[in-house]
Amino acid sequence: MSLPVNRRRAAAAVLATALLIPLAACGSDGSGAGQAEDSGSGAPKADLTVLAASSLTDVFKEAGAAYEKEIPGTKVTFSFAGSQELAAQVKQGAPADALVTADTRTMDGLSGDTGKPAVIARNRLVIAVGEGNPEKVGNLKDLADPKLKVVLAAPEVPVGRYSEQILDARKTEVKPVSLEPNVRAVLSKVSLGEADAGIVYRTDAATAADKVDAIEIPDAENAIASYPAATLKTSKHGEAAAAFVDWLSTPAAQKILRGAGFQQP
Repeated sequence: MSLPVNRRRAAAAVLATALLIPLAACGSDGSGAGQAEDSGSGAPKADLTVLAASSLTDVFKEAGAAYEKEIPGTKVTFSFAGSQELAAQVKQGAPADALVTADTRTMDGLSGDTGKPAVIARNRLVIAVGEGNPEKVGNLKDLADPKLKVVLAAPEVPVGRYSEQILDARKTEVKPVSLEPNVRAVLSKVSLGEADAGIVYRTDAATAADKVDAIEIPDAENAIASYPAATLKTSKHGEAAAAFVDWLSTPAAQKILRGAGFQQP
C-alpha cells in the first residue's frame, strides 16, 4: 500500500515545482518588472529626457507640462543649451531620448545619431535693445555704430550664424563686444544693460518684454530659423520618444508654440 502513496507524493512534488518555475521567472529576474504600461492614449509612459535649443526654454516648459497631463505617468525633463552644445552632447553619448535644434544644419550633422527629423516650428530675428530704446536703434545698419555696444551669439550657434548672414547681406560690419554661447545669453546682456543691442529670436525678446524692446527686421532682410525634432537612436525609450516627437506636430502642441510667437513649420 505504501508504493502508490509515495508515487502520489512524488507526483505532487513535481507538479508544485513545475508551478513555481514560471512564477520565479516572472519575479526574480526583473524581466516583468518596471515595464512601462500604455497610458490608454496610444503613447507609452516613460521618463523622457529631451535636449532642446535655448530659445525653446519657456515654451517647452509649458509644452512638457501639457504632454505630461495628456499622457499620465509620463515625465519629460528638458536640457536647454545652444544647438552646437547639444550636438556635442549627443556625440559624447549623453543619455537622452530626443533632440530639438534651432536649425536644420546642426540636426543634419547628426543624421547617424537620430531618427528622421521633422520641423515643428519656425522663427525670425529681431534687434533687442534696452527698454525705451535709449540709443535710438532703428535698423541693422545702426548696429555698425562704433559707439554702440552690440552683443551677438557666436557664429557656431544657429542664431549667431543667422545674424552673421543678415548682416553680411546688408554689408554691415559689426564689432560685437562679446560673442555668446546661446541666444539667452545675448538677451541677458541686453536686459541687464551690459549691451545696448543684440540680435535674438523674436520669441526670446517676447519673454523679456518688460526689460527689452524688439526692433523688427523687415522680412526682406531677415532670416528664418527652422526647428527640427528627432528621436535619438541611443534612447532606451524609443517608442515613447517617438510619441513625444510626433506630438510636437499635433494641433495641441502647435497651439502652444503659436501662442509663444513661433511660426508654422
